[in-house]
Amino acid sequence: MNKIKVLVVDDSSFMRKIITDIIHSDPDLQVVDTAKNGQEAIDKIREHKPDVMTLDVEMPILDGLSALETIMNEIPMPVIMLSSLTKEGADSTLRALELGAVDFITKPSSIFKVNTEDMRHELISKLKMASKVRMRAKITQARPVKPRPKPKPVATPKPVRRPVQRPGKYTRIVAIGTSTGGPKALQDVVPNLPGDLNASVLIVQHMPPGFTKSLAERLDSMSELNVKEAEDSDVLQIGWAYIAPGNYHLRVVEKNGDLIIRLGDDSPVTGHRPSVDAMMDSIADLDLNSTIGVIMTGMGADGAKGLVNLKNDSNYVIAQDEDSCVVFGMPKSAIKLGAVDKVVSLDEISNEIMKAMGV
Repeated sequence: MNKIKVLVVDDSSFMRKIITDIIHSDPDLQVVDTAKNGQEAIDKIREHKPDVMTLDVEMPILDGLSALETIMNEIPMPVIMLSSLTKEGADSTLRALELGAVDFITKPSSIFKVNTEDMRHELISKLKMASKVRMRAKITQARPVKPRPKPKPVATPKPVRRPVQRPGKYTRIVAIGTSTGGPKALQDVVPNLPGDLNASVLIVQHMPPGFTKSLAERLDSMSELNVKEAEDSDVLQIGWAYIAPGNYHLRVVEKNGDLIIRLGDDSPVTGHRPSVDAMMDSIADLDLNSTIGVIMTGMGADGAKGLVNLKNDSNYVIAQDEDSCVVFGMPKSAIKLGAVDKVVSLDEISNEIMKAMGV
């Protein structure tokens, strides 16, 4: 069996050496070359035709984002970004995912955390996953962010507390779970939902701490819905979308007639925190009915069992189809368990949500 060919791109010789050593520790992977800037990367892609590459953002001559845009339009291939744990790093990573990067890993915060077993496992598993992703012949430039007018509270960015009407009367919950490929896919769903949506939207996207806040801000700037990173004790309101913060489960409880978000740092569920299963299970326990569950692109099976618990005659479950997924794992698992009512392409998910709501 041929080894998976990897190109490593980073301006730091230390990081190139560490990443190369990690990759060579797996018998299925082989580093065919390294590059210290974006222009070298483009040249070496043409020379070696690697199956997948790692790409840093901050580099001289040609930075990672500029190189990625050229790669995706001229010689598209699977790319795993290396991201710093900063606000700027998170914003750059989201931009890279919009441009076509498959996934990312975070750089260790200190040299003492480099080459740990956790980093090794994450890098190797994501490289193997990315090498199997089918790339389009040409990927167009990512859609620019276009701010859309929306009503906002004047005095404070936090939503004003108001009672939530119970599902079956005036409002519903739309619960969305996604992972690999999700940040870009969410941009094709959330901004296409109307600002007067008679529902609260809950989103679990597998991401580390810090990145979910940038994701929420980016979706908020594109959407008529108000989008925020969820906070503990948030009261669900119609017209608002809440994204589970990295490293915290998002669950919903009922208190005095309100639906309240509870965040928890308890053990991972299905190997994840936040977990789609944890969110779906909490909604199923409320027995609200008329909930709409959505499972989108992602690796693994998180969300499948939770959707089985959620699904009944009054709830409705939508899955993204294989052709429009970066990775079909999560929708496929839910479909296999019989939890899905309708399978649709990514560009039809927002329409299907609206149809399920009777709009």
